[in-house]
Amino acid sequence: MDKMLEQFLAVAEAGSFLAAADVLAVSQPALSYNIRKLEQSLGVVLFERTSRGVRLTEAGETLHENALIMRRLYGNALERIERQRAKAEHGISIGSGYSSWDLFLKDIVMEQFRLHPQAPIHVSLGTALRCMNQLLAGDISLFIGNRIPGFAHSNAVEFLPMGMSEDCYFAREGHPLLGAPRSKAEIFAWPSVLAMPSESRLKRLLTEEAEPLPVLPPGSYGHAFTSSSLAVCLDFLREAEAVLTHSVLLAPYLAREGVHQIELAPGEEHQAWPLGIYVVAESLGDPKVSEMVELISERLRALDLPPVPGTGE
Repeated sequence: MDKMLEQFLAVAEAGSFLAAADVLAVSQPALSYNIRKLEQSLGVVLFERTSRGVRLTEAGETLHENALIMRRLYGNALERIERQRAKAEHGISIGSGYSSWDLFLKDIVMEQFRLHPQAPIHVSLGTALRCMNQLLAGDISLFIGNRIPGFAHSNAVEFLPMGMSEDCYFAREGHPLLGAPRSKAEIFAWPSVLAMPSESRLKRLLTEEAEPLPVLPPGSYGHAFTSSSLAVCLDFLREAEAVLTHSVLLAPYLAREGVHQIELAPGEEHQAWPLGIYVVAESLGDPKVSEMVELISERLRALDLPPVPGTGE
């Protein structure tokens, strides 16, 4: 903001040239000289002297009112520029499934916040398909999720595999399926719940042959409820006799929510999916992105997941 306007505001707020000079750490004659120059440039008198100091004239009141607005706008602009600078240096947007957020991503986010409190971090929670849509649109820089079967744009992104994540089955406390090993036929005889968006616009990301929802075995009850919100799925699960399919990595969180893993009978196998980090290949040259990829990779490796077949990971 203009120096003379700042000095004008200081005199108006202090009520005297001497007090304002003290606040500004300038000499009183220099301050008086600058205010006279401001008055000459505007062609008006801004202050009139009183026995107690100075007070604003009508023209001074007008300038004071608008100078306050200018100072506020200038301050807001500086704050926005600082936020933009911090974002350019450290800010990042990350996509994640619920499991990764609960297991380790929230800890990474808090660590980064403590290191760079001015740098914004945006986290978008959702399914791999929804996060992929945001990645391709440039809304996020990377995301943690399962490899997407039938993904139609694999050349546009890079998938960094970290291990295999199993799907397991969960039910509310007191559900008849809990307490004993169950076959998949028994489990899928109950209504199925998935934390997965049913959005036609996301189907464009898949090949024509890909199935938007997991295929259930013959004789199954079928998919009774889907939602992009895990919290909404849990609300449904608590009120209905149904079964949620979700990653085993979320089991500790679900147990705290009163939803427990159903034990599979001997000989039955869980469906497993490669879990890793999706990123636009050219973004790996961005120091912010590569640093976050390394932080997430360390946490994923610490989970000691089964390796992805054929990768050695």
